[in-house]
Amino acid sequence: MKSLPRLIDLPKIIDQRGNLSFVESEKQIPFSIKRVYTIYDVPGGQYRPGHAYKSNEEFIIALSGSFNVVVKTAEGEQVFHMNRSYYGLYLPAFAWRSLDNFSTNSVCLVLASEPYNAENYIRDESEFELLTN
Repeated sequence: MKSLPRLIDLPKIIDQRGNLSFVESEKQIPFSIKRVYTIYDVPGGQYRPGHAYKSNEEFIIALSGSFNVVVKTAEGEQVFHMNRSYYGLYLPAFAWRSLDNFSTNSVCLVLASEPYNAENYIRDESEFELLTN
């Protein structure tokens, strides 16, 4: 069965001192984490251009604020509004994603299944469409 982009709820431990959520490799997400990075200081309302990966999978969490993840696959296009830290968006390989509509001071956490490799990127949307249609 082919993996599709989807929201995944994370464990949420509620405490009067503050709530806690966590992610563990191959438990809440279907891959082992090999790279972690953040996107931050994006001006409010800004757009970050898209790309896809040939083999890398990602899990995106809004740690603070909100933003949209626009995802295109062979099955169509979906927009996921990310605004809570107790769920994340799973993106399989060959999912074109772009980020937009950032709120001021938002922080996006990305967990990736592979280390950075420039050769793994598909940066041209028409090339992506040829590969997936």
